Amino acid sequence: MIKLIASDLDGTLLHNGAQKLTPRAIELIHELTQKGIHFVAASGRQYDNERRLFSEIKDEISYIGENGSICIHQGKVISRGIIADDLACRIIDEVKKSPNFDILISREDACLIEDNHETFVNHIVNVMQNTTQIVDDLSKIEGPFLKIAICNMIDDTKVIMQYLEHLQEMFGAEIKVVTSGNIWIDFIAPGTNKGAALSNLMKLFHVKPEECMAFGDQYNDLEMLELVGHSYAMSNSAPGVSYYADEVTDSVEDVLEDVLASLDK
Repeated sequence: MIKLIASDLDGTLLHNGAQKLTPRAIELIHELTQKGIHFVAASGRQYDNERRLFSEIKDEISYIGENGSICIHQGKVISRGIIADDLACRIIDEVKKSPNFDILISREDACLIEDNHETFVNHIVNVMQNTTQIVDDLSKIEGPFLKIAICNMIDDTKVIMQYLEHLQEMFGAEIKVVTSGNIWIDFIAPGTNKGAALSNLMKLFHVKPEECMAFGDQYNDLEMLELVGHSYAMSNSAPGVSYYADEVTDSVEDVLEDVLASLDK
């Protein structure tokens, strides 16, 4: 029997750049929680942003944010991952050399960005509606830092993948560098990922891997997909992600409906 379901958001529960969950998704998740099944939103997004997305049922679910660097249940921090200040400064200095990428630094209180490109600022502040602070120079801010993310608003896959390889060569021995959605590259705090955060919640809820289900579409979802007993990659996943999943689906909502139907048998 499934006792816990975790799902990525962008590209998984949210499609084609959507910034709002469908009423059907909200209703299905609500029905699952009413039947005693834990639901976990597991995203690269900040905690505040996730809470807004699930506003109708925000207190019914648990949250993994910043790709696993923050894990929160009922307002209590279950786990937290930090990027060392020195490493963060070296990453920021390197990315600042590239004109193709904007930088977002996540702290627990807010995300921090510079006001360099109007399109990027609008995306973070008005489209994603993050809790945001705009600063003059990211290289001068203080931590602790949960995550560093860089964005290519042009959505040039070739440029993104070439730069990803460059960053992995430079920093891969110190920190995990992965794609997170079509326009993002994320630096994930050492020792943290969605799977590690989900493992902490599984211990809290006393559930076994075979009692858990997870959905994802990007490389930052791999540890989570490998951890659970029932894993789904989205049909439009990044290349190779489906190899880490038991099944492929076009719709998280369809699978949630099947779970609910099985509970009524």
